[in-house]
Amino acid sequence: MRVLPHGRPTSRTAVAALSAAALIALGAAPAAVAEESAPELALGNIAPIDNVKPGSSVDVPVTVTNNGTNAAEKVWVFYSVTRGFDYADLPSNCTSHQVTAYDEMTAKWNAVCEFDQKAEPGVAYAPEKPLALKALDRALNDHLRVTVGDSEPELDEAATPPVRGTAPAVKLVERPAGGEAVEDVVEVPVTSLNTADIQTAGAHLKGRVGDTVTLRVQYKNAGPAWVLAPLDSTPFSVLVTPPAGTSVVKSDGYCDAEGKAYSCGTSQRWVDEDEDHTYTFKLKIDKKVAGAKGSVALSPEARPYDPDKTNDKADITLDVTSRV
Repeated sequence: MRVLPHGRPTSRTAVAALSAAALIALGAAPAAVAEESAPELALGNIAPIDNVKPGSSVDVPVTVTNNGTNAAEKVWVFYSVTRGFDYADLPSNCTSHQVTAYDEMTAKWNAVCEFDQKAEPGVAYAPEKPLALKALDRALNDHLRVTVGDSEPELDEAATPPVRGTAPAVKLVERPAGGEAVEDVVEVPVTSLNTADIQTAGAHLKGRVGDTVTLRVQYKNAGPAWVLAPLDSTPFSVLVTPPAGTSVVKSDGYCDAEGKAYSCGTSQRWVDEDEDHTYTFKLKIDKKVAGAKGSVALSPEARPYDPDKTNDKADITLDVTSRV
């Protein structure tokens, strides 16, 4: 979402310039003409939102301050939250829309609130009723981004058609200035009391010495929550260890060799609830090894959201048959 540039200098600046020119024409010394700045809307800090229960709602305490010397004719506040949350009781001066995931961007649930009133210089304002976020069943580690501006924000090309809220409209009301407000964007982590059961599924291979066989192993997020990792990281890794007596002819594109095992990542930095992924390898059976067994296992780092460890590892068995 790109916020349009702030408003331009008003026509009063032009009038002042013309008045100065007239004074020069009359031979009088012009007084200094002060340039009027555009409105400079900024947001107060929003503390991290923690331990939200799925199904419950939580208020977003937004404060807007005009740090400029010129009033803003209107104010727009843009809320963007990842897919673990939606909006509860959206006011009629707000619209909501969704943006599906694309490239490396997560799916978002967005709301745009328009306040058709002036924001005077040096004054702090807040919605008379804070916008409420509702935690969905899939909420876990989510992210909220709030933006303010004095012009209507442009929506993402992938946005669904906006839907207007049905709750009573909300106005901005003056608030005592408190805390520094210098940025027009605030990023807020939002965590919920929820779990996500990441499961693994192994495989049974069968073939003769010299054969090349296909190995397919899998992980699944059985939910109920989705899992979102920080930027430039993955939620977890999957370690695939082929059975003894085999060699890897071709590995999966998401996997890198680490000794005798392969470390496999996720396709994105999030894994939705009920999402699964299959890793595919080509293995050559080099020799028969009695009791040969490999494994597919989640990497050992802590996952507090996944208390069930019984399905974190599964076997890869190999049955080497004799040639006829």
